Amino acid sequence: MQQHYDTLPPIAGLNHVVLSPISILARASDAYPDHDAIIYGHRRYTWMEVAARAKRLASGLNALGISRGDTVAMIAGNTPELLEAHYGVPMSGGVLNAINVRLDPDTIAYILEHGDCRVLITDTAYSTVVRQALASMETPPEVVDIVDEQFPSPEGGGDRLGRITYDDLLGMGNSDSGWGYPESEWDALTLNYTSGTSGRPKGVVYHHRGSYLMSMGTVAAWRVPKHPVYLYTVPLFHCNGWGHIWTMGIMGGTFICNRVISAEVIFNAVRDHRVTHFGAAPIILSMLSAAPPEQQFRPDYTLEVMTAGAPPPSKVLERTAALGMNVTHVYGLTETYGHVVFCDWNPDWDRLAVEDQAEIKARQGIRFPMMESVRVIDTGSGREVPADGATMGEVVIRGNPIMKGYYKNPQATDEAFKDGWFHSGDLAVVHADGYIEVKDRLKDIIISGGENISSIEVESVLYRHPKVSAAAVVAMPDEKWGETPCAFVELKPGTEADADEIIGFCREHMAGFKRPRHVVFMELPKTSTGKIQKFTLRELVRDGNV
Repeated sequence: MQQHYDTLPPIAGLNHVVLSPISILARASDAYPDHDAIIYGHRRYTWMEVAARAKRLASGLNALGISRGDTVAMIAGNTPELLEAHYGVPMSGGVLNAINVRLDPDTIAYILEHGDCRVLITDTAYSTVVRQALASMETPPEVVDIVDEQFPSPEGGGDRLGRITYDDLLGMGNSDSGWGYPESEWDALTLNYTSGTSGRPKGVVYHHRGSYLMSMGTVAAWRVPKHPVYLYTVPLFHCNGWGHIWTMGIMGGTFICNRVISAEVIFNAVRDHRVTHFGAAPIILSMLSAAPPEQQFRPDYTLEVMTAGAPPPSKVLERTAALGMNVTHVYGLTETYGHVVFCDWNPDWDRLAVEDQAEIKARQGIRFPMMESVRVIDTGSGREVPADGATMGEVVIRGNPIMKGYYKNPQATDEAFKDGWFHSGDLAVVHADGYIEVKDRLKDIIISGGENISSIEVESVLYRHPKVSAAAVVAMPDEKWGETPCAFVELKPGTEADADEIIGFCREHMAGFKRPRHVVFMELPKTSTGKIQKFTLRELVRDGNV
């Protein structure tokens, strides 16, 4: 009888334990204490040492006044400090905000202020842009400097901005402190800013439960074995490095860190450390496949590669396969902690030609094990579209790895969560086998080399040019970057400008990777109310008429 079952409620701490990535580090330090966790040049740390350093970081942050719900921002490369922070900051009760190192000072200042940053841990290599960002803030945060002796700072960088260093901060801590589990698995874990249609980035809040289950699901779907060797090519400011910092910890993996990513660096790491896994944007795969033969290295085992974004061209897949790489294509958003759909490969497809395999890999596929549901619905009726591979609808998602919401933006949160689903803003079709294929975006986001670029942000800069009367930006397919911003510009009467002038102006007012790579001068198509008809511009780009 049901009442007898109901007499056995969950007992907190006994058979009902908070799910948190922190427990991944706790177990790894017990199960693999002497196994290498991080290798970065001449620096090596075992899982026991990483645990001790993370505890010292956590208690050091507590000594600076960090407690539950306080934001700790980091501007750093994929070095041991940022990997440790993915455990240490949550253990302090704080919320980790890893910031894109490629952003301009104004956007960095906005993120620090909007995210209520209390402490900023920043690598001195980025001191020039960070100094400018801090100078524009009314109340700048406490600054802690990472001084990396293995990396020569770029011109104009390398200056100390804070009163203490990262090593000083660890010295303030205690490796014998507790694990710092959250009060609730729904507590905020990290804060990740993503480009949106508003032009200003939105703060996406992750919770402990979602990241824990995301990590478990990735182990299962990607078939990660014990003691993988993972090369961190994915920036840790992108969806917390796709969560692989926690995924690999489950299996006692080893992280290979490099600040500079190039074909030579990647191939050398594969050869020197026998790398088994890495994640990469399609542009990285293109770079590897086009590398000079003297740089390339093929291991005597299969190298598992996860890629996201626009599907790699068939030629790239053919060349990477010849280099011993098995590419798994995934789909997701910052709001979903990264990948939540993947092309779960059917062995029967191995018999197909490479071109046909590439076509299948272009289908983002089916949901990961930790996701409850991924549907494609008609944007008008809300009903699921037929599985005909042609009818487009919006991708909507349910599952634990869905954000808590947008930080200090309830209106955007309600809009994203309407009708009890997370609305991705992406348009897709469903094939007969149930695999989805993303076709277009409702939101005007351009994904270039793995970076999200808001078309509205680029347009706002173009409108600041004194000769520009009207502007619109759409995605243009690009063999190297996947896609890049293409600017359509209508000049003011009596003025003249060329593409170099417009692109140069954009370079001066935004991060370099966001600038248009192509500029078209024309009278922009508009509706009767004056609204620019972007769909016409997309057709021009798609048909190659620009």
